[in-house]
Amino acid sequence: MSAFVDHVVIHVKAGNGGNGSVSFHRAKYIPKGGPDGGDGGNGADVIIEGDRNLGTLLDFRYHPHHEAESGSHGAGNNKTGKSGVDLVLKVPLGTVIIDRETSLQICDIAEDGQQFVLAKGGSGGWGNTRFKSSVTQAPRRANPGTEGEQKSVSLELKLMADAGLVGFPNAGKSTLIAAVSAARPKIANYPFTTLIPNLGVVKWAEYKTYVLADIPGLVKGASEGKGIGKRFLRHAERSRLIVHLIDPVTGDPDRDPVSDYRIVMEELKKFSEELSGKPHIVVLNKIDAIFEEEERVRICEELRLESGVEVFSISAVTGSGVSDLVKKIGFKLEKMTAESEET
Repeated sequence: MSAFVDHVVIHVKAGNGGNGSVSFHRAKYIPKGGPDGGDGGNGADVIIEGDRNLGTLLDFRYHPHHEAESGSHGAGNNKTGKSGVDLVLKVPLGTVIIDRETSLQICDIAEDGQQFVLAKGGSGGWGNTRFKSSVTQAPRRANPGTEGEQKSVSLELKLMADAGLVGFPNAGKSTLIAAVSAARPKIANYPFTTLIPNLGVVKWAEYKTYVLADIPGLVKGASEGKGIGKRFLRHAERSRLIVHLIDPVTGDPDRDPVSDYRIVMEELKKFSEELSGKPHIVVLNKIDAIFEEEERVRICEELRLESGVEVFSISAVTGSGVSDLVKKIGFKLEKMTAESEET
């Protein structure tokens, strides 16, 4: 399996245009032939293209410099120089391109086959044939080709998922995504088992699916760089729905389900107001470890009052409540799609 890389800096340069030619027609019995210098060819563009089969920016880490082909110079007999062949750089869907000079987003690749001209190739210069006129019968000038654009840009990959699982490390996100999809993330009983986001396609009804992302665990201070959360919070930005997974049996006396919920929501807010304002549902996981039904009901009610949304109880290990949760997420996403189409 290739390494997951979601942020790289690359430098691109489009091809230069070829120079125009200064040439005069030479042929037997035609001692004073006119100008016949051809134009230079155009330089090639550097083009970014979305490819749904890619899932990492790894190749760009090892090859950060990319230069497109320059156009050939013009020649006599009105021969136009050959234009350069465009350089197409393929990236995963969800790649955002940011200009390093201005820090502005210049493109968001969201669809398979979507293209964007990242650097425009230079134009070929005119040959001296172009400058012939009634006044100037034998022009001895031609234009040089123009230089191709060059840029330094950041490529940031934000996974395209319908719903994103967030929560503290060991909340059971990897176990849940493995239970409801074909994704097989690494699962173990220690913090930060998940070091890369995992995507899984979940079937929730006949001919109906959605994409669920397992976002690596967040801790207090993640938005400032603590733990590994900040690196992956950008992936949650793409999700239309946030699924907040709560662990009720942490074994830490300083933590409880409500405080965990508050901490994660605060980290989402610090990272992005838009992210914290996304629709979300709350899921109490590991109910198989809660031996008293009254305790489970109490925790769910406290979470409902704190979050203001419906709270689901599941056990990703035993499968209890998982099917209902899968359908609930599907129905909610379907409703959100319908509402967005109406507006």
